Amino acid sequence: MLDISGENVVLVGALLLFVAVLAGKVAYRFGAPALLLFLGVGMLFGLNFISFRSVEMTQFVGMVALCIILFTGGMDTKFSQIRPVIGPGVVLATVGVMLTAFILGGFVWLVAPWLGLEMPFLVALLLASTMSSTDSASVFSILRSKSRGLRQHLRPLLELESGSNDPMAYMLTILLIGVLSYGDSGSGVGMTVVFFVVQMVIGAVSGYLIGRLTVWTINRINLVNHSLYSVLLLAFIFFAFAFTDLVRGNGYLAVYLAGLVVGNHRLTQKRTLTVFYDGFTWLMQIVMFLTLGLFVNSDELLQPEVLLLGLLVGAFLILVARPLTVFACMAPFRRFSIRARLYVSWVGLRGAVPILFATYPLMARTEHADLLFNVVFLSTILSLLVQGTTVSGMANLLGLAYEERESAFRVDMHQDMTSALTEVEVNECLLENGHTLREITLPEHTLVMMICREGNYFVPQGNTELKLGDKLLVISDRSEELESTYKDMGIDEVMKLG
Repeated sequence: MLDISGENVVLVGALLLFVAVLAGKVAYRFGAPALLLFLGVGMLFGLNFISFRSVEMTQFVGMVALCIILFTGGMDTKFSQIRPVIGPGVVLATVGVMLTAFILGGFVWLVAPWLGLEMPFLVALLLASTMSSTDSASVFSILRSKSRGLRQHLRPLLELESGSNDPMAYMLTILLIGVLSYGDSGSGVGMTVVFFVVQMVIGAVSGYLIGRLTVWTINRINLVNHSLYSVLLLAFIFFAFAFTDLVRGNGYLAVYLAGLVVGNHRLTQKRTLTVFYDGFTWLMQIVMFLTLGLFVNSDELLQPEVLLLGLLVGAFLILVARPLTVFACMAPFRRFSIRARLYVSWVGLRGAVPILFATYPLMARTEHADLLFNVVFLSTILSLLVQGTTVSGMANLLGLAYEERESAFRVDMHQDMTSALTEVEVNECLLENGHTLREITLPEHTLVMMICREGNYFVPQGNTELKLGDKLLVISDRSEELESTYKDMGIDEVMKLG
């Protein structure tokens, strides 16, 4: 085994990242979730080359990575997209987590004795609580890496659920650890409810206020070195988590909401920040999954009772607990079809977050802590293998997927510009009055800036001949009139770029 200390840290880190990136390329080619291969790379190195078993360091890396992942997920989520699904999203993120925990906990409690394991109900419930939330890193990376859309607002629903349900699972885990380790049940159910409400309210208020403070500061600080905006935003991300946790709120909820606020307001250098944090988030995901892979003990995973219980828990969660929870939580929301509910049930991906939460019992040295961690790890692998590889296939099977049209133009408009920037594709209706640009009727103060034809870009003139399939980059100060003109031309698919 290689000791990861001193000069070896940089070498080992570089090798891990290099292999992980190659694994990500392989995963994309074969349709496998890249995060699963990142986890596998960590396990491979941990088994053959590196000795790493620090619970404290694993938790710290996971906490830092999760803050970045949640914030970026919130920043990339448009409020206009999640507004129609706030109701079911919030119910799934709160009531859904509790239902999943109790259904799965009851199953574990009943099955454990058959495997020769004496497991009290509270321990079984603790195991289930660590696995009760879907994983934001897995959901965000898999859904956003596929160039396919989902009908019935399913993608924003799944992203909202996965981005906001970690706080509930975290609180359930911490409460149960307190009961098991110290016998501290507070004053019963009433105090638990109060603690939950306080955590949620403080987390929500803190996240919103820090998000607004972030927007105000970045827009007014006027940094000469634009690269420092990324550093400033990173400081606000960690401040949102640490400050909220200090005042007894839920830091993970605060980070996600702060990202949601920042992403839905005008922001200086927003395009630069978005590009930077997209790559940085991938780095954090790789580091987190590699660290968790290095931490696991492969010999413990292969023990018969661990292997069998892990597979049973994973299968029950995928096939029973998650579907029951989803159908119960979405019952009041009639606009979702049965196929949509089935798909939401299927995309209940588990990933790094359940494994990270499973390290908390190890820290507290609760009963069966090692067993809990290994079972959660195996169940997570099963979830990524079965559900992660079939996200697109299941959407196609249920008739919920459609091809997302990718923009031919990448344009970053200044936030103070009010002009509408759109992309349209030339069709037969558009060419009815003639095939040159000057023969197309456009509103005043409207200009075709550029044409993309078979991958080639050029600036057009009035006598430029248009061809079917050409993509036009159009800028206009008369957005409403332009929309009406598009309809008259028989153009239904209009991509708004600014």
